[in-house]
Amino acid sequence: MLRYWTAGESHGPALVALVDGFPAGLQVDKAAIDAELVRRQGGYGRGGRQRIETDSVTFLSGLWRGMTLGSPLALEVVNKDAKLEKLDDVDRPRPGHADLPGAIKHLGGVRAVLERASARETAARVAAGALARQLLAVFGIEVAGWVTELGEVSLGGRAGAVGELRALRDASAIYSLHPERDPEVTSLIDRVGKEGDTLGGVVEVRVDGLPIGLGTHAQWDRKLDGRIAQAVMAVQAIKGVEIGLGFEAARRRGSQVHDAIHYDASERGSPTLGFTRPTNNAGGLEAGMTNGQPLVVRAAMKPISTLRKPLESVNLRTKEAEEAAYERSDVCAVSAASVIIENVVAFEIAAAVVDKFGGDSVEEMQARYRLYLDLARAR
Repeated sequence: MLRYWTAGESHGPALVALVDGFPAGLQVDKAAIDAELVRRQGGYGRGGRQRIETDSVTFLSGLWRGMTLGSPLALEVVNKDAKLEKLDDVDRPRPGHADLPGAIKHLGGVRAVLERASARETAARVAAGALARQLLAVFGIEVAGWVTELGEVSLGGRAGAVGELRALRDASAIYSLHPERDPEVTSLIDRVGKEGDTLGGVVEVRVDGLPIGLGTHAQWDRKLDGRIAQAVMAVQAIKGVEIGLGFEAARRRGSQVHDAIHYDASERGSPTLGFTRPTNNAGGLEAGMTNGQPLVVRAAMKPISTLRKPLESVNLRTKEAEEAAYERSDVCAVSAASVIIENVVAFEIAAAVVDKFGGDSVEEMQARYRLYLDLARAR
């Protein structure tokens, strides 16, 4: 089983991801992981913290001469803004944050909660996901994410291969597929920031090259759509997840939702085994298993809860009404969310690949992958 845990606080010495169950024999590209960490820090509307940190991964275990050993990997991202011991507690909890429920739950202060609840923790998740996507590349599986909505602006997607879409996204200041609309969106972010407010949005992730049959229908907690939904929903500030048509499927008749099945003998050699669909309303997943079509996941991110123009709150010491506390924050982190979601989805797909094809070594997994496709084609 491929899995990971994270540790660390927002202003502590470092963030750590411990990855267990990763196969031996993968030559790791550290620069590619660092590039994802840099992207996570980018996007228009980020705050001052991103000018302090220069995120980069250090492997503390699990590698020998850059090659995975099959033992646990410890990934460290150092915090340059490490000042936790110097920070005071917070008396005025922020609506929408972990401050109040966390402080009451642990019978302690707000600082002890907000430091771990902070989205700074996602740097460790991005590092783990960026490692996992290097395993996916061995099997020809590509992952990419972008922003489709920001505030009241709907940007939408675009048709094309993942590589082409990635190039468009990388040309956009907000990581959308419509860089020509950047001025409109950045102007909105500037205006909202001046008002002391924040913005949310919607991000989309697509995974291409998936074989049929990752995941399972047999047990509720192993269904791939459920695993993906949990991983995405567990990202800070995410309030909704949908796959394929998502909620729109509930508004249509069955004949307008389900994807007809066709067969194209010329595609028999591909991971889809020749089975094609004229539509992809299911988003690449049926009954908890991949169906050979691109996986499409969307996530809704709420506006950041730390407001420069704060909402009403209560002082936890005096119980008197006061404005909520303000901690340095972003106006808009939807672009960063697209990077985070992209990488947490990549990790769940990699875990499903390990479940299906074994996880001792990359070489053995490749052999089992080829055997599986050969057996499926022979049916």
